[in-house]
Amino acid sequence: MTTVESVLTRRNATLRDMAELLQSQHDAKLDVVVPARDLRMVGGRLAIDGIGEPTITLDGVTSSTGIFVPTATCDGGFADKLGIPVKYLRRMRDTGHLDLLDHNINEWLAEAPNKRFLARNLRGVDGAPGISRAFLSENYRFVDNLDVLTAVLEGIRLAGVHVDVSQCDLTETRMYVKIRCPEIFAYAPALLRNYTSPFTGNRGADNPVVFAGFVFSNSEVGHGSFSITPRITVEVCDNGMTFTQDVMREVHLGGKLADGVVRWSADTQAAALDVLVKQARDAVNTFLNPAYLKAKIAEVEAEAGVRVREVMETLTYVGKQLRFTEAERAVILDHFFDAGDRTSGGVLHAVTSAAQTITDADQAYELERQGIPAMRHAAAFQR
Repeated sequence: MTTVESVLTRRNATLRDMAELLQSQHDAKLDVVVPARDLRMVGGRLAIDGIGEPTITLDGVTSSTGIFVPTATCDGGFADKLGIPVKYLRRMRDTGHLDLLDHNINEWLAEAPNKRFLARNLRGVDGAPGISRAFLSENYRFVDNLDVLTAVLEGIRLAGVHVDVSQCDLTETRMYVKIRCPEIFAYAPALLRNYTSPFTGNRGADNPVVFAGFVFSNSEVGHGSFSITPRITVEVCDNGMTFTQDVMREVHLGGKLADGVVRWSADTQAAALDVLVKQARDAVNTFLNPAYLKAKIAEVEAEAGVRVREVMETLTYVGKQLRFTEAERAVILDHFFDAGDRTSGGVLHAVTSAAQTITDADQAYELERQGIPAMRHAAAFQR
């Protein structure tokens, strides 16, 4: 059975699986810039006039109304662009008050009938409604995940470095792809000497190897920019340390788009992809470099050896500083005790290993990004 989730998301996918899903989305996409007067909500579904299947009548060929099921991201876009509290909008949908939802959105659309918006949609199959993925400003210059994936892989190829695509994840809002380079490795004995993997029981002292790499991410629906972030992988447990201060980023903003179905010209697409290819090549040359890897290990090890005296108080402080949920705090605490490393570096390991257990990919990647800040907060708390 095809569901919105199966069409839009994947967790722990292979590169092949990711590429196939992105191609299917690319084939089904229908991006349109339309004035508010051509939009309305009907029974909780988005109706867009003039973009449906062509109909032949005595007056000629006309386009009918396209019907789309909004995602939570699309609902969030309506809330943001129309000034409706998002919690209220989602409450109306979740409690089945679709007539009230329709009324609120349609009334605010009518306030500015000529204001234009970009709606990112996927066509329906066999007469079924499509999916409306995002409701955005007409200024939003999107870069598709398929193009990003292709461009980054091409940039890696041009750099002449062998890498592994270790993991791919696709959520309703973002794509994440982890790159690991087995050829670029180093030893981190000071960081791993007290650590035991909570997954396998293997000791870091016996295998203190770490690999260079990076994670690249993109949003097609307004949830952040395209980015490439350096990431070091610990072989003994697959924990990942990301260095957000060194991130390469490209914001998706641009000029206003014309009304109607959005179709990029070949030269526009080529120019955008050329930038991504060059960024990927630069990322490989910068992040997949032995000197960079050793410098980052030294940077982490300089702060990882601080003894954690009051475990509960330390982790409570870290959790508050980084706004971890109660569930995240509980898992981190378990991993800290299971790993047996009573240092600030042990807090880093606990956060990054806990991230591997989270099923929500957005939440997992965000938690992993907090590993090094968590280590620093833990160290500061001991002083």
